[in-house]
Amino acid sequence: MKIEKNKIVSVLYDLRKESHESEIVESAKEDTALEFIYGNGMMLPSFESNLKELAKGDKFQFKLGFADAYGAFMEENIVNIPKTAFEVEGKMEEGLLTVDNIIPLQDEKGNKFNGRVMEVMDAEVKIDFNHPMAGQDLYFTGSVFDVRDASAEELEHGHVHGPEGHKH
Repeated sequence: MKIEKNKIVSVLYDLRKESHESEIVESAKEDTALEFIYGNGMMLPSFESNLKELAKGDKFQFKLGFADAYGAFMEENIVNIPKTAFEVEGKMEEGLLTVDNIIPLQDEKGNKFNGRVMEVMDAEVKIDFNHPMAGQDLYFTGSVFDVRDASAEELEHGHVHGPEGHKH
């Protein structure tokens, strides 16, 4: 069975940021395979296009330039936020404002995103809202572990349920 729209795809991969020979920064092995519904917008389009029409057992190796991955690193995505913005009922969660800590945040419109603490100052915190891999080319090597038809329920819900069924 070939990879095409609305198929459940399971891939094993190694991700590197500098070249196919550099240090592995992320891996998906058999027990942690990446599973997704192909073509439903959950994955980077450029990632999916490199897998199109592959089948179970096929190997792949490709590069995604930063423009096709998480975009350029943008200095304007680094901002200073008053420390008080991180308080809940006048109290700060211990350890929250630690350099390199990833903090889930929400703007006034309800949009959710993550920010990385870069620096903690007296009254402000410098937060980086760039994706951790922004400005980086991504190098993938791996194989297609499985391809199967999605169930009607998986298509309706927009995510993979796995062998035990729906978990939420």
